[in-house]
Parts: sequence; structure tokens; C-alpha cells
Amino acid sequence: MQSLELSDTVADAVDRTAGLLSGLPFAVLTGAGISTDSGIPAYRGAGAPPRSKPMTIQTYLSDEAARRRYWLGGHLGYRAFTAPDPNGGHLALAALERAGAATGVVTQNVDGLHLRAGSRRVVELHGTMHRTLCLHCGQVYDRRAIAERIEQLNPWILVPENIVLNPDGDVSPESTAGFVIPTCEICGGMLKPDVVYFGEFVPIRRFALAESLVHASSALVVAGTSLTVNSGIRVIERARRRDMPIVIVNHEPTRADAWADEVIEGGTTEVLSALATRLGAL
Repeated sequence: MQSLELSDTVADAVDRTAGLLSGLPFAVLTGAGISTDSGIPAYRGAGAPPRSKPMTIQTYLSDEAARRRYWLGGHLGYRAFTAPDPNGGHLALAALERAGAATGVVTQNVDGLHLRAGSRRVVELHGTMHRTLCLHCGQVYDRRAIAERIEQLNPWILVPENIVLNPDGDVSPESTAGFVIPTCEICGGMLKPDVVYFGEFVPIRRFALAESLVHASSALVVAGTSLTVNSGIRVIERARRRDMPIVIVNHEPTRADAWADEVIEGGTTEVLSALATRLGAL
């Protein structure tokens, strides 16, 4: 892996973090900031694209026009969303897990890049854009199969080569006229990407998996998230209750900086790569 230049301040913070974490198995919590170096935009912070009102579960269930816009926009962005490769930050965390330093990753991202990078124990708190489920019978579909059905139902669709992605992998379509939404092939029920929308709660079993990962660890590293969403704060609260050391890596301040033993203001690719090197994983 290519060595990335660190400022003296960040290098010193990485050295302190390596000393703090040495011999301590640690869990990792990640957010959108870890995927920006792969070309997937973050919701917030410098360089984040203007964001229209996010889709809520209430709107998705009750407003067919909004649901149609969501599916069309999601389909137009799906190919571009699945094209990015894992970056050095993802690869560093996978290496740390292989080396026995990291116990696994709890991620707020829905892009699947941790799994593609080789991390084996990954809890996707907010689900994944790579699966679709039926809200009536529970049937699960591969998103690629749904994409094929969308193009069969809407043969007029042309996916542009150059599009501007939103953080969830969708785009803003100019028109939804004539677009047909696919339904469940088993029962005809409403389909929904397997992600947690605004207004939804993280499934209880899924959060329990995140808790178990934290409980099996002796420290927590937080990377690439401003912790604006409460699910991330809940994970950190579990670490605080156990009086575990907490390290935060992010370009900008977060809601939990005051609770951290070390705050590293830097990019996740360079910092996590350097940390993995210091801990002997790379």
C-alpha cells in the first residue's frame, strides 16, 4: 500500500494512538467520510453536495409519486454507486482485523465497501443498497436482479455516463413520467431497498450485533463520521459505559470529541493506513 504523507501533528497523534491501542482489541465505527476517497460523497462537511429533503419512511410508504422518484433516481445512480473500489482506509481496517488488532467494523454506510475490502465481521447498521426486500412477505432480492427488472419494465430508460451521485447512491431525476416501479414477484407487495430511512429505527437484532462487537473489544476507533445520526452516538455510549478508550479520526469536529481520549483531525485513508503500519498490520 502506498505510504501517505502526514503532517507532524497528525503523525504525533497516530503515534500516541498506536501506543494507546497496542495490545487492546478494538472495534471500529465508520461513517460516510471513509468512503469519500472512493468517490462516494458524504452527507455533510466540506465538499458535500447540496442535499434535498431526504426520503423518510413515512413518505416512502404513503406517497407513490415520491416512491417513483426514489426508485428512478436510485436506478440511475446504482451503476455509478457500485463502481467505486475500496480505498486505503477500508483496506487498512481489513488488515487490522486480519492481524487480530481490530475485532470488526460497525458501519453507518450502505455501500458494502468494507466487505469488498476484506473485512470479515461487519455490522451494517443502516443496511445495504445491494439488497431489496418485500415489505409484505419479507422476500429478499439482489439489487442487481431488481435493476434488470426495472430496465425490462421501463425499456426507455437510458442511464447517463456522467451523473452526479447523492450519498445514498441516487440522483435527482428530471421526470418520472411513465416510470413503472417493480413489485415482489412472490406476493406482489411493495419493495424497498434494505436500508434504514429517516424516521425508521435500526433493527433491534442488528444493533445487538453492534453491541456485541463493542462488548468483545477493549477500545473503540471512530472514523469518518460527524456522529450527527443517533445510531453512531448509541454505539459510542456503549463504549463509554464500559470506560473504553475512544479514538476519533475525522476531518471536522464531531459530537463526541469531548469524550475521546484522542482526536485526530485528518483523512481516514492516510490516518488508518499509518495506524495499521504502526500496529504491524501493514
